[in-house]
Amino acid sequence: MLTLGLTMRCCRQPYLSAFVMTPSLLLQRLTLSCLAACIGMPLALAQTAAPMQHDMAQHGMHQHAMPQATVTKQAAPKTDVRKAVHFPAAAKRATLAEMRAHLQALGEIQMALSKSEYELAARLAENKLGLSSMHGDMYDSARYMPAGMRELGYAMHQSASQFAMAAQDASVSGDLRPALAALAKINQNCVACHSAYKLK
Repeated sequence: MLTLGLTMRCCRQPYLSAFVMTPSLLLQRLTLSCLAACIGMPLALAQTAAPMQHDMAQHGMHQHAMPQATVTKQAAPKTDVRKAVHFPAAAKRATLAEMRAHLQALGEIQMALSKSEYELAARLAENKLGLSSMHGDMYDSARYMPAGMRELGYAMHQSASQFAMAAQDASVSGDLRPALAALAKINQNCVACHSAYKLK
């Protein structure tokens, strides 16, 4: 957990303001970046559309008393350099629906982790994202994918299975950090694929 604390006096009373990067907040940011990749939106724009709110009034502090963070905005690319992959209409619909189901599964996994339900998070990951989930219409459509796209897809499923094992370990050790790192790897594979390819 990352904590930035500032203690100051206002009206002769001490106040403490803390910005805490909790596991649930980290998971929220991971999903935001994955969602941005799925819809082709630059991450910086997605973060602007859904900014994290911090209520200064609840700490009894003036906003000008807080140090201002420097945010570097990512410029949107002028041209879309992703490789277009042509799918038949039915295969495209099935693939996009399955990708939306993947996003929903990530949300369910995050909710389970926020409740310390690590075994549930492991089952969700393996059954809905992991190697055990590789069946159905989307995987019938794999024949339309170039080799690089198939490899990235397989890497995502493999990383989901690795997360499932890390989440099971967390249920014993109580250490969530390896599971969070594994969850980030799922997101990285999603972003890599959506950054390189688009469906036509």
